[in-house]
Amino acid sequence: MNKRIVVVTGGKRGIGAAVVDAFLAQGSLVIALDRDFSPGLVRSEASQDLYTYRGDVSQPIEVQAFTEVLQEFGRVDVLVNNAGIGIFKPLEDLEIDEWNYVLNTNLRGPFLMTKFLLPLLRKGQNPSIINIASTRAFQSEPNTESYSASKGGVVALTHSLAVSLSRYGIRVNCISPGWIEANPDAELTNEDHKQHLVGRVGVPSDIAHACVYLASPEAGFITGTNLTIDGGMTVKMIYV
Repeated sequence: MNKRIVVVTGGKRGIGAAVVDAFLAQGSLVIALDRDFSPGLVRSEASQDLYTYRGDVSQPIEVQAFTEVLQEFGRVDVLVNNAGIGIFKPLEDLEIDEWNYVLNTNLRGPFLMTKFLLPLLRKGQNPSIINIASTRAFQSEPNTESYSASKGGVVALTHSLAVSLSRYGIRVNCISPGWIEANPDAELTNEDHKQHLVGRVGVPSDIAHACVYLASPEAGFITGTNLTIDGGMTVKMIYV
C-alpha cells in the first residue's frame, strides 16, 4: 500500500470518471463509489489499481457500510466528494421530497462521507478532501433553487471543515465548475464557446486535473479555498 489511496464518489461517469482516470494516471489506487456500480467491492478488469463499490452517499447506513469495507486498505489519503444530482423545476412544482433528495445527495453526502471516513483520513499521507461545488453557488438561472442551495452549502461546508480538520493535518478545498460538457457528442455552437474567455466550453478533465493538483504536496499551502474553473464565464459581463 505504498500507492496513494483515493476515494471518488459519483465515479462512474462525467467529472467523477475523469477524476478516477486522472488519479490512476498518477499511479494512485482508486476506490470509486457510485449508485450505478455492481454490488460489493469489485476490482476492475481494466486496471488493477481501480476498485468500484455500489453505494448512495445520501444514506448513512450505506456510507457506514462502505467505510467498513475500506478498513482493509488501512487509510484514505484523498477523498473527492463529487456525487451530485439536479432537479430543475419551477418552485411551485418542486416537491418537498425532491428538494430533500437534492440536498441529501449534494450536501449531506459530502458531510456523511467526511464524517465516517475521518478515522481513515487521519491515518492518510498528506490527507486532502476535495468537494465539487458549482458556480451556481454564486449565480443562478431560473428553477435551480435546490441545486444552487446545495452547492452553496458545499462551499460553506468546505471552509468549515478546513478549520475543524486542520488539527489533523487534513486540507479541505472545493472546486466550482462552470459549464462542463460531459457528452462528447453534444452539439455545441460557436456562441456556446464564445461565452467563455478561453474560447471553449469545459470538459471533465479540466476539473480532474485540478483535483490532482489540490491533492498534491505542491498545494500544501491551500486549504479552505474555493477554486472556480469556468473558462472565465462568470467574470464576463453579458448583455442581453
